This record gives sequence, C-alpha cells and structure tokens, in this order.
Amino acid sequence: MARLEYRLLDEGQDFPVLYYYEGIEKREVLMRNACDYFVKERIIYAKTSCAVEGDLFVIYVEQAEDERVVDSSLHPLAHQAGIRLELREYQDGTAHYPLIHTYEFKSEEDVLLHLFANYLYLGGREWERTSTEVDEDRQVYVFYGSPTAWKGEL
Repeated sequence: MARLEYRLLDEGQDFPVLYYYEGIEKREVLMRNACDYFVKERIIYAKTSCAVEGDLFVIYVEQAEDERVVDSSLHPLAHQAGIRLELREYQDGTAHYPLIHTYEFKSEEDVLLHLFANYLYLGGREWERTSTEVDEDRQVYVFYGSPTAWKGEL
C-alpha cells in the first residue's frame, strides 16, 4: 500500500496538495497514471507529469480551463463490483461525447491494457485514442476515441 497525491502545478513552485489517498493499491496508481485527465468535484484537471518519492506517488495537474464536465450523473453500475471503462466518441469543437460502449472489468490489468491502447476495436470499428480520464464523480474510467476509416472484422 502506498500514498497518492494530486498536486497542483503552479508557477510559485509550492505544488499544493489538492487530494490524497492513503493505503492505495499500486495497481490503482498505475491506472490513474495512465489517464490524461482527472475529474473530481466537477472540476477537470489535466495531468502534467508523475513522480515517485519512495512509497509516495505524485500526479501533478493543472485545471483544464477549456474542458467542461459533460455528464455528471453517477454511472448506473457504480456500486457493483468491477471496474468500468467507457468508450466515448471524441468530437472536436463540441462538449458532447456520445457513449459508444461501457466495458466491465474484474482486473486492473485489463483496464490498463485498454487505457494504454492507441486503438480499440468494437463492432467492426476502429477507435483511435484522443485521451483518457479517471472520473471520480461518476466512478468510471473513460477512453475518448475518434473513429478511423478502417472498418472490418477482427
């Protein structure tokens, strides 16, 4: 078990702690490190970097002023066992990201394989990753992707 801190990256170099988690599993730290964005209390933060200080893991973030929380409702399966990952279609120039599919995983390794993937294939479509996110408000990870021209069977 370790400690994870989200610290604000600021020009004053104070790096204030925004949020911290005691006794967190290292697998969860890995999943959070794999995400480009962090959503908590309806605020979106962009990850700038990660650090390791012994048993302390740090994710440096800055508020993503140009991003908006689109869906703030708690995922309907949030209180069930397992880890959820949404595939949402990224659409440039809009704040609407349609839900394509919700995956349910039992292991952190399966979630990591999807978060680190550049492409997901679903229903004969290829989705290219634009970003990933951990949304604590809705208790879900999100893979934002754009459909590519490839269509086929895998």
